[in-house]
Amino acid sequence: MAGNTGNSETITLGGGCFWCVEAVYERVRGVTAVESGYANGEAENPSYEHVCSGRTGHAEVVRVTFDPGQISLREVLEIFFVVHDPTTLNRQGNDVGTQYRSGIYFHDAEQERIAREVIAEVDRHHGGRVVTELLPEQNYSRAEDYHQHYFANHPGQGYCAFVVAPKVEKFRKTFASRVKAA
Repeated sequence: MAGNTGNSETITLGGGCFWCVEAVYERVRGVTAVESGYANGEAENPSYEHVCSGRTGHAEVVRVTFDPGQISLREVLEIFFVVHDPTTLNRQGNDVGTQYRSGIYFHDAEQERIAREVIAEVDRHHGGRVVTELLPEQNYSRAEDYHQHYFANHPGQGYCAFVVAPKVEKFRKTFASRVKAA
């Protein structure tokens, strides 16, 4: 399990399709690495097709590694709650299935504590409708190579243009001070 290792910390986030979450965090100042994968399901090293079947129990997730000297976990989570809808169970927009659930998969007790606080604040803002699960990261595996940096590699692809790009733009507008220099 990754976690807090000196000048870096890793948190695992599920906010619908991992292409969307990955594309946002690749642009966040203070984030040093982003990896798409699958977590908190039953099968060992599932394929994308198995995860999409809904039978493995995995969520599409992104492991976000960041420098806590540049960005706090609280800020990482604030971005997370702006770029996805934490009130829809097992879906984000037209993406429907348990693999698209909202989840924070922590790596240590301090991450759990902070995430619990942020979820409570967001839940109050949304009138008690937040369905984001909070669990320790388990059974993580890296997604296939073609899923890594998907938006960066395929910006004109239909899903990227109509679903991912608006989330990236929302991040840029809402968190202008957190956007990495080009």
